[in-house]
Amino acid sequence: MSEITKEMIFSPSKPYFESAQVFGVLSPFEPGTRTLEKGFKLLPDAMALEEELIFEKDVALQLRDGKTLYTDIFRPVTDEKVPAIISWSSYGKSSFTSPRYMNIYRGVGLSPAATSGLQKWEGPDPAWWCPKGYAIINPDARGIAHSPGKTTMIGTQEAEDAYDLIEWLAEQPWCNGKVALSGCSYLAFSQWFIAAEQPPHLTCINPHEGLSDAYRDFAFRGGIEDKGFVEVLEGAHCGIAGNMREDWQAEMDAFPLITHPVWADKVARCQDIKVPAYIVASYSNTLHTNGTFRAWREIASEEKWLRIHNTQEWPDYYDEWSTEDRRRFFDHYLRGIDNGWENTPRVRYSLLDMEDGDVVNIPDTQFPPADVRYVNLYPKAMGRVLIPAKSEQDIPLKYLVDGVSDKIGVAENMMVGSGQLSFTHTFQQKTEVIGYPSVHLEVEVQDADDAELYVVMQKLDAHGNTCDEFCIPNKTCFMRDFTDHSDSIVRYNGPSGRIKVSMSALDEEKSTEDIPVQAYDRIQKMEPGQIVPVDIALMPTGLVFYPGESLRLLISPKNIAQNILGWVPAHKDENTGMHIIHTGGKYASYLRIPMRVAE
Repeated sequence: MSEITKEMIFSPSKPYFESAQVFGVLSPFEPGTRTLEKGFKLLPDAMALEEELIFEKDVALQLRDGKTLYTDIFRPVTDEKVPAIISWSSYGKSSFTSPRYMNIYRGVGLSPAATSGLQKWEGPDPAWWCPKGYAIINPDARGIAHSPGKTTMIGTQEAEDAYDLIEWLAEQPWCNGKVALSGCSYLAFSQWFIAAEQPPHLTCINPHEGLSDAYRDFAFRGGIEDKGFVEVLEGAHCGIAGNMREDWQAEMDAFPLITHPVWADKVARCQDIKVPAYIVASYSNTLHTNGTFRAWREIASEEKWLRIHNTQEWPDYYDEWSTEDRRRFFDHYLRGIDNGWENTPRVRYSLLDMEDGDVVNIPDTQFPPADVRYVNLYPKAMGRVLIPAKSEQDIPLKYLVDGVSDKIGVAENMMVGSGQLSFTHTFQQKTEVIGYPSVHLEVEVQDADDAELYVVMQKLDAHGNTCDEFCIPNKTCFMRDFTDHSDSIVRYNGPSGRIKVSMSALDEEKSTEDIPVQAYDRIQKMEPGQIVPVDIALMPTGLVFYPGESLRLLISPKNIAQNILGWVPAHKDENTGMHIIHTGGKYASYLRIPMRVAE
């Protein structure tokens, strides 16, 4: 195993059962090759195969340290050598057809009949791709299901194992020697790490929304420990008796700073990625958005494309137009078809208006567009508005983190019972906010030595109502009830950010004027009376404001951006005492937005 695994903490894997109800229809260990006939259905309500496929199940290959990895291979019935597309994740390769995953799929409004169920969760569907001349590879990673060993989550060990799989596939008699990676979420962020290892036969990658820094994007976003989704992912690490899994929750307790080798290994070396890349992002995914945009900025590939869509990742990934667009990319690089892909705009972005007027696939050469300019908007304490010029006088605004007080009133710059602060800026002309917004706050605390701050930039309509937008097909009352207090990835209400003040020191080398980046290499508690400058990067965005509509900056001690999904345990803030935000003079806070006035 990789040297870094000596630094990791491992626990026994969750048990794996050969059960359709738990791990899917194809969960039994059944090595062998069979043909799936035209019209075959894996499930009664799944899509039927339009053409017959060759299905090689539980194929064994040996990794560099002697461990065995098992993979499923779906390929067309042809004498022509074909390229391979890998779906790499630590989820079981048969899990898509288990009820827990099928219910998620149905819940967001996707029809089971739209796919065959042969795909790995969040990966390409063999029923669609094989007839187009591709093999689809669904491996069980080290330590998952019947593949023996210790599962690691994100980093060098997974990348090295995938490297070995890529090179093994290139030698198979049915393969044309070209291999690619594709998929959403875990199947996307694993690609940054695999491609950085530069396997000789990895030809191109297609990451569809995936983090690129496990500390900053996942475990300690804003320096705030959040184990909710970590717990969910670790629950998917199931294997046969004797298998082990990396225990992230224990590592988060033991290694709270990014300087530990375990976290350093989970930062993708995007500068080492040189293969062509078709990257897909959205503005709305609190787990994936920052990491996807960061990776796009940093990868060394000369041939790279970014498309920013306006939905949640699964509806976009399995959409017919999106799939055909991906096929053009793969046809060009994996099958050598001269289809003009190289003329595709390097950037295609979306503008959201949250009023059913989104515009998508806007072509450009960069993001944000070259004609966007950054503007600072300063809070004015009286009237709670954002204005272009900072106030000469500092008027500190206060709130108690529990929102309750019988001692301090409005006259002392505190809204009794509010427990938060907000400011608005009303646009007189149609204005587009496109790029990387951020917030600079001058922060003080009372009766505490630290603070967690949560920030959201919202859109208000001309009547002052908060706008939001579903990112999924299912917009029923059931889903509205489900998302009123959760599910930030399926119901978007603006770019968000968070910070723990004791962890807010900037990394001067990584930070730019537009995108502040924290170092997370030290903990600096606050002293009584100390005013600390804090910079918070909000997620990149593309929002349209019409005349009379407003931008609202909301600052809260609570996790107002909410948990990523309804069944994921929400982070509970650790705030106590009172927060004070300074607004002017030498302690001017401000919102920095990338904007252009539309014609």
